[in-house]
Amino acid sequence: MSNTKKTGGLAGVVAGESAICTVGTGHGLNYRGYDIYDLANNAIFEEVAYLLIFGELPTQKELSDYKKKLSNERDLSDTLKTILENIPKNAHPMDVMRTASSALGCIEPENEDFSNQNEILIKLLGKFSSMLLYWYHFHFHNEKINTSSEQDTIAGFFLEKLHNKPPKKEHIDCMNVSLILYAEHEFNASTFSARISASTLSDMYSNIISGICALRGPLHGGANEAAFRLVSLYKNADEARVGILDKLKNKDKIMGFGHRVYTTKDPRNVVIKKYAKELSTTKEFENFFQISEMIEKVMWDEKKIFPNLDFYSASSYHFMGIPTDFFTPLFIISRTAGWGAHIIEQRANNKLIRPSSTYIGVDNREFIPMEKRI
Repeated sequence: MSNTKKTGGLAGVVAGESAICTVGTGHGLNYRGYDIYDLANNAIFEEVAYLLIFGELPTQKELSDYKKKLSNERDLSDTLKTILENIPKNAHPMDVMRTASSALGCIEPENEDFSNQNEILIKLLGKFSSMLLYWYHFHFHNEKINTSSEQDTIAGFFLEKLHNKPPKKEHIDCMNVSLILYAEHEFNASTFSARISASTLSDMYSNIISGICALRGPLHGGANEAAFRLVSLYKNADEARVGILDKLKNKDKIMGFGHRVYTTKDPRNVVIKKYAKELSTTKEFENFFQISEMIEKVMWDEKKIFPNLDFYSASSYHFMGIPTDFFTPLFIISRTAGWGAHIIEQRANNKLIRPSSTYIGVDNREFIPMEKRI
């Protein structure tokens, strides 16, 4: 048997080189060298998407042109609308996103030489909100929504079409920051899945769908949904304190806490918690926020485990009236920028990703003829 060091979940294994992002204690969180706090405080998501994909922040003209291209891609073809109408009402929105992406890849495929890869990413970034919300309103409100809008950002467009009314500025600001914070995070499970797919020279849609499939799992993308359901269990902060202590005693997993690459805090949590607090303006929301803070306190006091981005994202999304099942699809809308950047980077200096494994099975077994098997 090999003496290769065990690396459960590839923890600590360097799997490649990238110029897109740094994460973790000692490195901070940076996109293309820009600190996440500077981007969250000063940029809009479209600027960050441009930065990730093209490597530099856009000029004012480049940003205006980019936003216009994204807005122009919001329309859906009749073929795609028909497909969305035929996806069952009880489908999970993550499955809707996966299926709609695959359908779009059949309708408007990427060129075989990848010469239109940037245009494909614009299509996906522009259409994801429309695809999700068209399916949602068709099945739940018997409405075929119009995807035209005066909103010139993805954050504003999503909120307007979700609620069928102009969104509040503070909601747009919070959504914009959330999209920035979720846009990229180095070699996480979904990004690595997308890069593995890209290393086979598969098309952009297939690569993005690989990311979606990895994000579908509750240990990666579903944590914000689970965090919301956790907070919703309790009526007040005192009940939450007792409940979480009981869960810890029973060794239950508390979703929305800890992170593989951070040891003391998730820098993104600082930002999103501030926005969640600002949105907790009603008595109901204030109570929900206080419950969240109590859970955070108990987890730190008892386990020295900190909340990650997902924990207070759940609160902020709830305060904006976003259905819980839409939390992870919003992750897709944002992370497509990061996935796309990694796919382009992988293609630029490609080598098939094919790691080895340490065999732990039985060796040297003698074949047993059928008549002698018991």
